[in-house]
Amino acid sequence: MPEQAPEAKNRRQLTIILITATISLLGSYGLFWVAKSGVGWGTTNNGAFVTPATNRSDLGWQFQSDLELLQDNLWWLWLTVDNCDAGCEQALKNLKATHILLNKEAERVRVAYSSADQVAPGTSGVIRVRPTQRDMPAGIYIIDPLGNLVFFYPVDAPPEDVLKDLKRLLKVSQIG
Repeated sequence: MPEQAPEAKNRRQLTIILITATISLLGSYGLFWVAKSGVGWGTTNNGAFVTPATNRSDLGWQFQSDLELLQDNLWWLWLTVDNCDAGCEQALKNLKATHILLNKEAERVRVAYSSADQVAPGTSGVIRVRPTQRDMPAGIYIIDPLGNLVFFYPVDAPPEDVLKDLKRLLKVSQIG
């Protein structure tokens, strides 16, 4: 079998390199567009992102006492309802249990609620907040230390979903 000429061998190597580079480039573009369209992959969070972006200061939070005002740089689990019925009481119990299940991370989180009722039952250890803007849908919100509302859950959301998302946020957070 005769030996190939050096030019033919070099040309074949160059062709293989160019084909490999082209396939890699086209594959990366294909993956980018598939990921951008959301086909094939889901999200890892259980709650819905709060849109439009809302900050706690936009809601005009007013605390029961000045003691809570000193608690900056904390995450918040906030339940907001019109009237605290049985579903609200269960949600408050679930939020308090979620707070306890955070273990060592529990000191980074505060639980709050807003309700048109004067004092909702079962609110010991829960901070009452009176927002001046009341057009927020009833539900559970996770609020970051900068005051941004991050996730929204319905009042009857499984507490495991809230806990899972909150643990992930606390793990990756560089603040609070």
